[in-house]
Amino acid sequence: MKVPLLDLKGQYLTMKNEIDAALIRTAESQMFIMGPEVEAMEKELCDYLGCKYALGVSSGTDALLLALMALDIKPGDEVIVPTYSFFATAGVVARLNATPVFVDIDPFTFNIDPEDIAAKITPKTKAIIPVHLYGQSADMAPVMELAKKHNLFVVEDGAQAIGVQYKDGTKVGNFGNIGCFSFFPSKNLGCFGDGGLVTTNDSALYERLKIMRVHGGKPKYYHKIIGGNFRLDAIQAAVIRVKLPHLDSWSEARRKNADLYTKYFLEAGLAEAPGKIEFNDKNKVLLPKAVYNPGDGSIKNYHIYNQYVLRVEKRNALKQFLIDNGIGIEIYYPVPFHRQECFAYLNAKDEDYPVSNCACNDSFAVPIYPELTPEQIKYVVDKIAEFISNSEQYPMECKHCDCMKGRS
Repeated sequence: MKVPLLDLKGQYLTMKNEIDAALIRTAESQMFIMGPEVEAMEKELCDYLGCKYALGVSSGTDALLLALMALDIKPGDEVIVPTYSFFATAGVVARLNATPVFVDIDPFTFNIDPEDIAAKITPKTKAIIPVHLYGQSADMAPVMELAKKHNLFVVEDGAQAIGVQYKDGTKVGNFGNIGCFSFFPSKNLGCFGDGGLVTTNDSALYERLKIMRVHGGKPKYYHKIIGGNFRLDAIQAAVIRVKLPHLDSWSEARRKNADLYTKYFLEAGLAEAPGKIEFNDKNKVLLPKAVYNPGDGSIKNYHIYNQYVLRVEKRNALKQFLIDNGIGIEIYYPVPFHRQECFAYLNAKDEDYPVSNCACNDSFAVPIYPELTPEQIKYVVDKIAEFISNSEQYPMECKHCDCMKGRS
């Protein structure tokens, strides 16, 4: 059996007529960059996300970069980011010659640790970028308390979390000064190339973002500030408009797939329950937990599972075994920011990031897309069980460090 990590063709075929009509409509309009298609998408996403303003931009990375530029982040300013995330989270800070300050993560969610944020704030700190990683909200209440206390900007990186709700029901992107989202094809709401979105509830900030999206000119060719080329192609907006009405049902399908994975792993005796963070005889596989699920249906998008991330002691050997058996697998992320060569100049101390170091060493993602069948999910679990039952032949990879002790 083949189980790819992602099956974009399967999704396309379910709405081929709608997508094709949108592409033809865009071609016939001859409005290829920005224009009415993008404006319509922005309005529809405002309605969906519950925000006042939204701007389509060229990518999720550019959404973050534009956000920091609009907040006037300068050389020498410090911006707090999790050390465990996609590179853009820290890369955009460095591109502005500001200083990324790395923070460790929570072992249950892999999201930024508010206690470590508090420890890393200095007089130079200007902003915090909490990442809503893998489709689950960061713990925004303490983040916003710290931001208010220290007069800091908050830019939410929701690239993997569009539509996700925090424990109070608020959708991510509405807590900070600016929310940033990605429409990369692998995202829950993906376009046919690169695309992104910035959101805000601040009218003055919206106007600044809008001007800076097109080189900072208003009117055209008259520039009081410097922006960039962050425009969104109309064809990408057209695709997003077709897909948006399906987003919640896709996210629900991902949650059902996650529940099915949990069921099969428990039945196989590989785990006791989701949310365990120490390996032992009863927990050979550590399963992700949706920490903001109220259990009563009052919050629907408590998790959208952009990724379904597991942890095992011999991750690299398992990866090759699954690939050999036709199963797609990806490691998000093998190297934390504080170990990246390009950030060596920051002289970060490796021992300050024990949870992130462990996550990079033992975590991996398996297929979770909506079109997965129960048979495919069972096959993935069966193959992981087969590997673990015969894993004595492989050397131990997990260092069994103490980062998890006392936190389960």
